[in-house]
Amino acid sequence: MIDIGLSKMALIGVVALIVVGPEKLPRVARTVGTLLGKAQRYVADVKSEVNRSMELDELRKMKDSVEGAARDVEQTIHTSTAEFERDLKKTTDDAYAAYLEGAESTVVPAYRNPNKKWRVKRGATPQWYKVRSGVRTKAQSGAARVARFRPKKLH
Repeated sequence: MIDIGLSKMALIGVVALIVVGPEKLPRVARTVGTLLGKAQRYVADVKSEVNRSMELDELRKMKDSVEGAARDVEQTIHTSTAEFERDLKKTTDDAYAAYLEGAESTVVPAYRNPNKKWRVKRGATPQWYKVRSGVRTKAQSGAARVARFRPKKLH
């Protein structure tokens, strides 16, 4: 920007005082100040608009690169799924053909229930040992435990 020191400002002020006169100088100074303020705001608006357009261009470039990467990933997924479907179809066709050739000799075992009580939780310690050693097997609330072990009153 323009370098204006204190001495230059004083010289401009003296020249303005002589040219404009002391009566009109405050009004002229106000007008010049408002014009300079408007010019600074205009320059700031232009700068912000240029910065905004540059950022918009950068965002467009970034968006294009991300979209290209997404298209590449989508293409690889499509090709790999197509290959997988081809291999699966070939394998199932081969297995079905082998099944049809040897249908009489192939015996498929029937389902046998494992007979496990999987809903019942089984601990590692036997129940008889817990009873003999005094381990609590039933949970009680604090109030029930206090009521149970409260000493009886003697009348």
